[in-house]
Amino acid sequence: MPFLDFDTSLSQQCIPEDFAEKLCSAAASILGKPKDRVNATVRSGLSMVIGGSSAPCAQLIISSIGVVGTAEQNKEHSAKFFEFVIKELNLERDRFLIRFHPLEPWQIGKKGTVMTYL
Repeated sequence: MPFLDFDTSLSQQCIPEDFAEKLCSAAASILGKPKDRVNATVRSGLSMVIGGSSAPCAQLIISSIGVVGTAEQNKEHSAKFFEFVIKELNLERDRFLIRFHPLEPWQIGKKGTVMTYL
């Protein structure tokens, strides 16, 4: 059950209307998870600084069970997410960052319990 938090300084007008859906589809493919389990939040127009500059930028936080726990996994994921985001939003490669957070099943609540018991 991946959670994607995408923050950007780009204005809402610069973000394709279907970007959240495309991000979910890309994440499902990249992470090997069913699309109906991917959750995404896209926030635009934020005041952001990356590398000391407020030039247009974005960051993606990916939290998931089992697929973001090693350097090898995340190196592959990073390349694919960079390709997707740079293409979709026309950002410079040095203006986009990704943070990976591995989760355990007991850290996600669903249907009145936690994923451990579902």
